[in-house]
Amino acid sequence: MADEHLTKKQKAELEAKRLREQEDIRRVRLPRNNQVLGVLEQRLGGSRCRIRCFDGKVRVCRIPGRLKRSLWVREGNIVLIEPWEFSGDEKGDIIFKYKPNQVHVLRQKGLLKEIDDFDDDF
Repeated sequence: MADEHLTKKQKAELEAKRLREQEDIRRVRLPRNNQVLGVLEQRLGGSRCRIRCFDGKVRVCRIPGRLKRSLWVREGNIVLIEPWEFSGDEKGDIIFKYKPNQVHVLRQKGLLKEIDDFDDDF
């Protein structure tokens, strides 16, 4: 196994990372009120992205300043967005990015069943 060549500190860090990932599975953030799940379609620059939302709309969403340095997104990421109160059909804010293990949990709960039909539209 690859763990044989690691130092004690590296092994401890790896174990801590595994525990954090398991903890993330237990606490998956679900959409509330007017929040919507979406797939990042294109990065536009200036902390803005084009998101294809599961309510059938395409929105230009921005990463708020408080998350700008800590939230790194790529095309194909599943994100949670909150549409703006005004022009909510066109714009919104990215609130949260789901990790792959969290996406798996969302699929099990049935929130991402339509993603398979959704991928055909790309």
